[in-house]
Amino acid sequence: MTEPLLSISALTKSFGGLVATDNVSLDVGPDEVHAIIGPNGAGKTTFISQISGNLRLDGGSIRFNGADITRLPTPRRARLGLARSFQITSIFRDVTVEDNVAMAVQAHDGHSFRFWRDARSAPALRDPARAVLKRVGLADRGHVIAGALAHGEQRQLELAMALATGPAMLLLDEPMAGMGTEESLQMVALLQELKGSIAMLLVEHDMDAVFALADRITVLVRGQAIATGTPEAIRDNADVRDAYLGEDA
Repeated sequence: MTEPLLSISALTKSFGGLVATDNVSLDVGPDEVHAIIGPNGAGKTTFISQISGNLRLDGGSIRFNGADITRLPTPRRARLGLARSFQITSIFRDVTVEDNVAMAVQAHDGHSFRFWRDARSAPALRDPARAVLKRVGLADRGHVIAGALAHGEQRQLELAMALATGPAMLLLDEPMAGMGTEESLQMVALLQELKGSIAMLLVEHDMDAVFALADRITVLVRGQAIATGTPEAIRDNADVRDAYLGEDA
C-alpha cells in the first residue's frame, strides 16, 4: 500500500464551547484529490487552516511527506511542499499578474521582498513565473494589473501563485467561491489538468465540481467526519444524504 502523503490523526480544535473539529482523522495519498464537504459551520475551513498552520490545533497530529509537522509554523510547512489558497482571493492587486507570480517564486526561494525592485527583471524569477501562468491559462495576461482581472482570473492567479512554490500538495479552500457557471467550469477543467501531477485537499460547496474532481470525499458535520469514501460511495450513503446531500444527490 502506498504511504500517505498527508496523514491526519485525531485533529481537534475548539473555540470556547464550540468544537470546530472533533477528533478528525484521514489520509491523503500522493497525487490524490481528496474533497472535504459539509454544511456551513461544519468546520471545513478550520480543518484546512490547522493543516496549513494558520490555526494552532488543540489535539492530534499531522504528518506530511514523512515528517511530523504538527508544531511547525506555516512558512516551514510551505517549504516542505504545502501550498494553500484561501476562500477570499489573496493576491497583490496593485502590481501585474506576472509580478504576483514572480514574487511567489522569490518568496519560496527564501528572498526578502525588500529586494524586489532590483530583482523584478531577473530571469530566475520571470521564467518560472511565465511558465506557471501558461500552465493556468493566463499566459497572455501577465502584463495586466492583478486588481483589473475578472474574479475567475483572480482565482486562476492565486492558483498560479500557489503552484509557483513547487508544492507537493495544494490546500484549496473554496476555489470556485463567487464564480459564475462558466468560470467554475473553467476552474474545474484547470484542476482536472493538474490532477495526477499533484495532490489536492479540496474544500468546496459546488457538488458538481467535487464529484467531477475527487478520488475520495470526507464529509464533515458539526466538526466530525461522518464518512469517507469514493464519490459513488458518498453519494449512496444514507447518513450523508440525511445530513448534507439531500434526497436529490
